[in-house]
Amino acid sequence: MSFQLSPTFREQLAGAERPLVGLWVTSGSPVVAEICAGSGVDWLLIDMEHAANGLESVLAQLQAVGAYPITPVVRVPSGDPVVIKQVLDLGAQTIIVPMVGSAAEAEALVRATRYAPEGIRGVGSALARSARWNRVEGYLAHAQRHVTLIVQIESAEAVEHAAEIAAVDGVDGVFVGPADLAASMGVIGQQAHPDVTAAVHRVFEAARAAGTPVGVNAFDPQVADAYLAAGADFIAVGADVTLLARGSQDLAARFGAGESNPLAGY
Repeated sequence: MSFQLSPTFREQLAGAERPLVGLWVTSGSPVVAEICAGSGVDWLLIDMEHAANGLESVLAQLQAVGAYPITPVVRVPSGDPVVIKQVLDLGAQTIIVPMVGSAAEAEALVRATRYAPEGIRGVGSALARSARWNRVEGYLAHAQRHVTLIVQIESAEAVEHAAEIAAVDGVDGVFVGPADLAASMGVIGQQAHPDVTAAVHRVFEAARAAGTPVGVNAFDPQVADAYLAAGADFIAVGADVTLLARGSQDLAARFGAGESNPLAGY
């Protein structure tokens, strides 16, 4: 019996006729992930960097969204090759690695996603969901076809090296993180600051010159529209927890809730 894996994000980007729109899932909940998967967005980011997600919860979310026409993307907490190996073995076909600052770091990440002799990923396909327990014909020989690697540029230093990072063979996409970028530029919390947006545009230009898809995080609709107009290939426009926080707050304000709460204001 042979099992066919879904296309990776790399293939989705290559065949897209418009920018691909995504949501973050940081709640750690498979139910919430499944709800978001049915929303109509193109991709979901399951976050391990800033969320209470471990291997078990990531696996549950990958399984929960598997029946929906979206592409799951897992952001690992760091470039640790052991964590990358484990997340790939769970069946994540697309990973995002945060805080990549140089071409050398990007090259090391490529090696972490590939089996020897090109890389250092440990072999465990018979034990892992990645190869559907050796039910994917030729997985070991062609594993890199089933893996998309996206690296995050999130600092002023990384922006300076964006061209070299984007040009690394095996880097399938570059994703800009304006929040950490703003912090590194001395304007923390000001993701829409002109200097920050100018730096994002520099990364866009560097990635386009290298022929590498480029994306960005932008939860403000106006900022997102501007980045789409500037040529973003993929974009994250919201997160499960922020949607819940703002939506519940708006409902409370609409119906005057909390005004008589003795704890209000504490």
